[in-house]
Amino acid sequence: MSKIRILHTLETIGSGGVEQLRYLLAKGLDKIEFEQRIVCTQALGVLPDRLRAEGMDVMPVGLLQSPFQLSRYQSVIRIIKAYKPHIIHGAVFEGISLGVVAGRITRVPGIIIEETSDPVDRSWKGNALMRLYAGFSDRVIAASEAAGDYVRTVVHIREPKLQVVNNGVAEPEQPTPIQIERLKADLGIRPHDFVIGSVGRLFDDHKKFSDLIKAVARLKERQIPVKLLIIGDGQDRANLEALASELGLQSSVIFAGYQGDTAPYFALMNLFALASQREAFGLVLVEAMFFKLPVVATAVGGIKYVVEDGQTGRLVEKNNPSALAEAIEDLYKDPLKRSLYGDAGWKRAKAHFTAETYVEKIRKVYLELATQKGISI
Repeated sequence: MSKIRILHTLETIGSGGVEQLRYLLAKGLDKIEFEQRIVCTQALGVLPDRLRAEGMDVMPVGLLQSPFQLSRYQSVIRIIKAYKPHIIHGAVFEGISLGVVAGRITRVPGIIIEETSDPVDRSWKGNALMRLYAGFSDRVIAASEAAGDYVRTVVHIREPKLQVVNNGVAEPEQPTPIQIERLKADLGIRPHDFVIGSVGRLFDDHKKFSDLIKAVARLKERQIPVKLLIIGDGQDRANLEALASELGLQSSVIFAGYQGDTAPYFALMNLFALASQREAFGLVLVEAMFFKLPVVATAVGGIKYVVEDGQTGRLVEKNNPSALAEAIEDLYKDPLKRSLYGDAGWKRAKAHFTAETYVEKIRKVYLELATQKGISI
């Protein structure tokens, strides 16, 4: 039996959510039914090797400096001619550009593009390009209801060409109590500390870890024994460390850096917080929910569709450290509410945001498009 050949086109493969989802597809899609490869602009860290171990070859072609950089398209065209994919699945703006342009030039039967961001600040030129790319695509996947709203209202694509497929997360293994206690000791977390956790790339214009640090300063003024545990690395780490020092929080903010396995860190948190300026979905929110953590997050983008305000956590306005502090303080003072939110979040994650649900929905998109295009397997 022949396989449906899928070529994913992305920007950087590092540790971000989009490439993590491709890893779910590498693991979850039947290897007898599908063959998958990835073209990307650059491949960093350990994830490319993990993808290759699952049989998904990773082929970097170099950074795409503009949508009109001919040499990058030529590289992708050569790969397409050798691989002969039935379907191209492009995600992230650079990956969409590479996939649509090279795919149409080489007459790949099926083209899928995926809106994975919360494009609130996308320029009119970017919106115009997205409309152009969507017009040359057979399917447009939106990674959340928020992304779906953008595709409907700005890109002007509607169902059935538009399909909303919520992101999914592999349910994590729970670390042992001994592992958790050892990690607490390593991080200097004491038994009475109330641990607020957050995970993400330290790019403050996007994730606004600075607002969380300022919220912690307010909580410390109220004599609440909080520790902020930040998992991740990035260009703004030094500035964030300087802010914590300026506010006298050197012992209250822990920068744990990038961690390949975040499960032990989630397991020692009392509450998860995300102060993003924009967010298409927020995979880390689902990871926190799998650990039965109550969530405090900003009511932006796809977060509003993941966290149910007053049911699984609290949503506050963005750019408001005081609101973050008040929501966290409310949950600190109410252990029963934290427990109820955590239980409800776990049930919601299991019902709507599992890896299995995500992979099966993408599989159906591929099979429906293959049938439409007369691709037989």
